[in-house]
Amino acid sequence: MKFFLCVVGMVMVVEGLPYFAFPEKMKFIIEKVLEMPDKALQRFGFVLMLAGVCLVYLGKR
Repeated sequence: MKFFLCVVGMVMVVEGLPYFAFPEKMKFIIEKVLEMPDKALQRFGFVLMLAGVCLVYLGKR
């Protein structure tokens, strides 16, 4: 459980960094994401999940 909490904490740090460092740019990016079709967002999310699973697999080997 400690490892899981550390991983979640690091994900939060990595996710929050762009908003802290580049708030104006992130607003622009969010506006562009809102304009994207749902199917494109689903594909992008699937690719990210697949890449994450691959990284976890490589890390556990």
